[in-house]
Amino acid sequence: MTETATRPVITGVGVAAPTGLGADAYWAAVVRGANGIAEITRFDATRYPVRLAGEVPGFEAAEHIPSRLLPQTDHMTRLALYAADEALKDSGLDLTALPPYGAGVSSASSMGGFEFGQRELQNLWSKGGSFVSAYQSFAWFYAVNTGQISIRHGLKGPSSAVVTDQAGGLDAIGHARRQIRKGTQVMLAGGVDGALCPLGLAGQLASGRLTSENRPDRAYLPFDEAASGHVPGEGGAYVVLEDPASAEGRGARVYGELAGYAATFDPDPADPAADGLERAIRAALAEADRAPGAVAVVFADAAGVPAADRAEAAALAAVFGARRVPVAVPKAQTGRLYAGGGALDLVSALLALRDRSVPPAAHVVSVAADCPVDLVTGGARPLTGDAALVLARGEGGFNAAAVVTTAG
Repeated sequence: MTETATRPVITGVGVAAPTGLGADAYWAAVVRGANGIAEITRFDATRYPVRLAGEVPGFEAAEHIPSRLLPQTDHMTRLALYAADEALKDSGLDLTALPPYGAGVSSASSMGGFEFGQRELQNLWSKGGSFVSAYQSFAWFYAVNTGQISIRHGLKGPSSAVVTDQAGGLDAIGHARRQIRKGTQVMLAGGVDGALCPLGLAGQLASGRLTSENRPDRAYLPFDEAASGHVPGEGGAYVVLEDPASAEGRGARVYGELAGYAATFDPDPADPAADGLERAIRAALAEADRAPGAVAVVFADAAGVPAADRAEAAALAAVFGARRVPVAVPKAQTGRLYAGGGALDLVSALLALRDRSVPPAAHVVSVAADCPVDLVTGGARPLTGDAALVLARGEGGFNAAAVVTTAG
């Protein structure tokens, strides 16, 4: 099927985040600088070097998920089902009015249902194979969110599951854009991740990128002189991407337009010394037909690891000039959500453009001298302009960049 140059519009958003359940609660908390990082409560983490995380507050699965799905889903999948439901409701779509294959799903995951898997493996070791749930065959899998969401809403169109770590949420949205360009009317896309259980935390600790700081307001400090790594978190977001003609035809409320997207990998075989993030930024801006000066705010990847922060700051300085564009890092209040992080930042960018406000990195007090970025700190800053850049990097060399613009 031939691709067109269609720029999809976003007509619905759904959020499950440590700073709030639902897009409105999340955004209000982020703008006022609220912190969603606290002691881990999902299991006893006192024997671990990392005891802080961003947990989604107030989520009672039975209040949001049909009872028949509870025995077959991991906590992470339940959060994904919630966020997907919210995005579809927010869009106002009547799915029954679409052609049979008119809507699909593109999801990202970096860990799968680790908590479910750990429990069933414990049953296997302690009780025997007859005590292992039959749902273990898929509940742990990376693609389970795509499958469960597709079944729940009857989305029979093109579907995919992307595994590119923190870049995954943006990459899933990029895949959805491709399907819109090929003629699919609607795509539900994004990512929800999280593995706050002993098995999941052990895997995350192996990266060497988690901080052992135990003060919630000093734990995750991207671009700060005191940066010592990141805090793990759970949650993410889904968005409804729609063909512009479809959205216009039904009079849909439009949050904005996905004007540009690009993905690169490090190292580049053709030029190993080239910076992959910088290449992704320039490619996304070129596709969006926006000069660097037109970008009102950058939602940074913000690893919280000094070397990674320096590299990202250098890429931003190369494209925009040193300290020439406001930089936002709401994930400093949520923890790093892995495949959910990029999708949540894209929703944040849309809401920032809507409300003309850049949220602050409330706990960052001293930007490192070797990170030449204009980080928004202290309080929210007025936003001027119609374009936002969202960045995400996954461990292993994945880079993603997306440009969203105001509707129209």
